[in-house]
Amino acid sequence: MSQLAVGFANGSVTVIRGDLINDRGAKQRTVFESEEPITGVEFRDGPTSTLYLATTGRILTLTISGRGQGQPAKNLEDHGCGVGCMTVDTKSGDIMVARDDAIYSYGVNGRGPSYAYEGPKQLVGVFRDFVALATAPKAEPTSKPSVLRRFVGGQANDLYRTSTFALLDTDLKYVAHTESLVAQVRSIFAEWGDLFLLTLDGKLFRYHEKTLVQKLEILYQRDLYVLAINLAQKAGVDSSQRNTILRKYGDYLHKKGDYDTAMQQYLKAIDNTEPSQVIRKFLDSQRINNLIEYLEELHEHDKATVDHTTLLLNCYAKLKDTEKLETFIKSGTNFDLETAIAMCRQGGYHDQAVYLSKKHGEHDRVVDILIEDSKNYEEALDYIARQQPDVAYPNLMRYARVLLEHCPQETTGLFIDYYTGKFHPREDVPVPPPQAPSGGAASAVQNLASFIPLPYRQSTNVATPVPIDSQQSALSDRDVAATADDQGPPEYHVPKPRTAFSSFVDHPDQFIVFLEACTNEGNMDEKNKVDLHTTLFEVYLEVAASKTGAEKREWEAKAKTLIHGQDISMDASNVLLLSHLSGFQDGTVLVREQQGLRFDIFRSYASAGDTAGTIKALRKYGPEEPQLYPAALAYFTSSPKVLKEAGDELDVVLKKIDEDGLMAPLQVIQTLSTNAVATLGMVKKYLSDTIERERKEISNNRRLIESYRTETDAKRKEMEELGTKSAVFQTRRCSACGGSLDLPTVHFLCKHSFHQRCLNQAGNGDIECPKCAPTNNNIRAFRKAQEESADRHEMFLDALQRSRDKFGTISEFFGRGVMAVPATE
Repeated sequence: MSQLAVGFANGSVTVIRGDLINDRGAKQRTVFESEEPITGVEFRDGPTSTLYLATTGRILTLTISGRGQGQPAKNLEDHGCGVGCMTVDTKSGDIMVARDDAIYSYGVNGRGPSYAYEGPKQLVGVFRDFVALATAPKAEPTSKPSVLRRFVGGQANDLYRTSTFALLDTDLKYVAHTESLVAQVRSIFAEWGDLFLLTLDGKLFRYHEKTLVQKLEILYQRDLYVLAINLAQKAGVDSSQRNTILRKYGDYLHKKGDYDTAMQQYLKAIDNTEPSQVIRKFLDSQRINNLIEYLEELHEHDKATVDHTTLLLNCYAKLKDTEKLETFIKSGTNFDLETAIAMCRQGGYHDQAVYLSKKHGEHDRVVDILIEDSKNYEEALDYIARQQPDVAYPNLMRYARVLLEHCPQETTGLFIDYYTGKFHPREDVPVPPPQAPSGGAASAVQNLASFIPLPYRQSTNVATPVPIDSQQSALSDRDVAATADDQGPPEYHVPKPRTAFSSFVDHPDQFIVFLEACTNEGNMDEKNKVDLHTTLFEVYLEVAASKTGAEKREWEAKAKTLIHGQDISMDASNVLLLSHLSGFQDGTVLVREQQGLRFDIFRSYASAGDTAGTIKALRKYGPEEPQLYPAALAYFTSSPKVLKEAGDELDVVLKKIDEDGLMAPLQVIQTLSTNAVATLGMVKKYLSDTIERERKEISNNRRLIESYRTETDAKRKEMEELGTKSAVFQTRRCSACGGSLDLPTVHFLCKHSFHQRCLNQAGNGDIECPKCAPTNNNIRAFRKAQEESADRHEMFLDALQRSRDKFGTISEFFGRGVMAVPATE
């Protein structure tokens, strides 16, 4: 201790400086004098040493060292205080003054905040964050004292002399402790971390501050939650403990029915509160707004689960609050996407569900919502057309039938472009702002659209700005298409056309457009072309079957074109099957014509009972296929109806058979006798002509046989005479040179004579007549060929099969020795 200030009742203040503890000398000086008695003196240390003085009528400050020393005392306030009612707060350095109405604080610059606490004050002290007050005993009443003494005896005087001790927290503005003391308080001081109170009767009271937890428990019991929150905040507790207090406060308010304020507390404690505990309290439909507020805060703090998102969206739907729903999904709040989309769809908020799906790249879900929920097929198709091929194709195939039902042309066009390798995602091309027209009409173009969709084809949903005049227009379709062409279609695997066939069930018109477009594409491989042409042929026949008259003939003509086409690949068996199933006879005929199956064509007409068709086929293919005439004969005589329809054609067939020898008369009779249809009168002329011709042929054959026999007998007789009789040669000229014969001369039995010199033969070998030698050589060669062919039986069988005159062929080969008995050696 280096200095001491003493205030006196005469109004003077003396400051003593020196080593007061060791009593090594000190100096004293009176620094202040006043007519009012001094009631309090306190030091405040700092850059300057300031002395605060209290009198019964004023509060003053006096600088006793440092800058400002020697200046007169500065009056802070014209209100004083009693003795012992002034102290210093060592923590803040402020001076605390207790008066009957309140507690006042003073700083260097004057009075600070004050705290109302009425009552006479005897002593004041500061302990940590508390202000300790001791009040004087109450004045003893003068009226009827004997009555009170009669009941309480001698203790009545003590009752009137009790003092009150209180601890105030000026920051939080609450009374921390209060009690009544029998004796008056003499002194208040702090030591060893506790507060001590000394009374006039010599008693010393010690006060120990409770822990924070104990303080909070007391406040909980008294439902002082606001004070508990402020106390915890002042103590600097962590968020977990603070939120526990807030949650307790919320529970208290909820019980009282103050739901709005309770929700505010729950929101403040949301980080450490189990959401289900709060949600259960607000499930009542009347508290739905509070529940929405809490659920929204959960999503803001990223604490929401799938169930929370579901509940929040259900609340929006129940209130039909579309604005809040849109704000929620567009705010970027974290929530479960699957749940949000599902709830929007269930609640009928399809636009919001589409927005969420688009925002998070759920392309498949966007298409599903537009088609299944919104029934907005045009937008769904447009969205598919804007995607990349790997996204567009699965969605197109998934909803192909629905889209074809409601958007047939646009969907078919999309199929064509994708399956021909020309698919390009649609894009939005910005439209350049048009120049304002002269004459101040700039406002006329203010309402033009900023963007138009890039056309995928010539579609009807392409937005086109309205031109202002003939010289001003927005970006034309041609320019937009050129832009798309410059970029080129993206590379992707073009699927087989067959994969799209099932999508066009019940849509034959669109299917035909698709097939025709694909068949015109030159990049198709051969297998795909076969599938396309065969399917297109089948669809043509199906459509033709449902039409009549000219329309039917038109579709059948298209089917015929596919069969006739040189560059069209189709499997003949499939065409025959389809033609048969559809009853398309012309298709069957055309295919069989191409394959050379003319007999099958005739037989198909015959099996169908088409007499006119059989006659037509017979006339067309009969010259090239003679076997058709025997078949026609059997068909014409198969039934009276067919015979009547054939008419004179039966005579034509019989005549052709007779002229070309296609059937033996016996075979004709057997054919006609199979069915009791043809009468003898119908074939009388044929039979008479045949018999007459046979008779003539027999007569001719007999004459020929007789001539052959006569000639053979003559040859045999001549050969016999040559072998047994001498020959007389009367020829006079050489058969070679024509000159007169002279010796030596050579005569042959063939009656040819030669000069020996003309024969030019050397040696003694056999000499042959030069004139007869070529003929003899031919005969020998022919004979040799006959002998060689005698063993080639396959030649005989082949000739017999191809021959019209079987008996004549047998006779010919019999003459060649085919059937001769081989000679035994």
